[in-house]
Amino acid sequence: MRQGSFIIEENTPLNGQVRRLRLAGDCSAVTAPGQFVSLRPEGCFLRRPFSVCDREGDRLTLVYRVLGQGTQALAELEPGASLDALTGLGRGFDLDLAGERPALLAGGLGFTPLFWLARRLRERGKPVTVLLGFQSGEQVLYEAEFAALGCETRVITQDGSRGERGLVTAFLPEEASCFYACGPEGMLRALCESAPCPGQLSLEARMGCGFGACMGCTVQTASGPRRVCKDGPVFGKEELLWQTQG
Repeated sequence: MRQGSFIIEENTPLNGQVRRLRLAGDCSAVTAPGQFVSLRPEGCFLRRPFSVCDREGDRLTLVYRVLGQGTQALAELEPGASLDALTGLGRGFDLDLAGERPALLAGGLGFTPLFWLARRLRERGKPVTVLLGFQSGEQVLYEAEFAALGCETRVITQDGSRGERGLVTAFLPEEASCFYACGPEGMLRALCESAPCPGQLSLEARMGCGFGACMGCTVQTASGPRRVCKDGPVFGKEELLWQTQG
């Protein structure tokens, strides 16, 4: 974990209330896809956690939705402004789990921690299948960005207004050697219960401190209580006891 100041290079709307934030600063603590950063917008007492969408050199890309006071304050910041950040938080994905044909499944903004993962897997020469699940076509994001990495990219919408119709969990390829996933809890649970291959998933949780001190993001696992911020946010599919969540 490292605390430092980052300069905003971009803070632009992508779709509705979803925005992309690009930051420049010391990224040395950000070493694995699936890790997150915790930002403190001006005037906010608590930090806000955000998955790292991409890291290139000394630049980070985050994608977030404006939902409350903290993200609204973040959305109002202009390029050139500085942000206090804790970086290198959490446990990321295990790239060695990938096998020969990894599949990445995202529900909504769950694509965010999967993009850098896809880039890293492609750098290893893996043929990556990306399944992007949304409620409707107007919500679709990052289809072109994943395709530009050389991933086989498929869009699944619940209403069928774009791509294929259905739930993203139903489209896991039979030949997938493993899966990596992020999205709503119901989606992740269904995937873990149905997928025949090994897998890892990134959980979302409300966090107080973001580095394991407050225990506010604890979930039950086969090894006992674990903190999403410190022991996760990435867990293996066999670790979580879904019946005891929430």
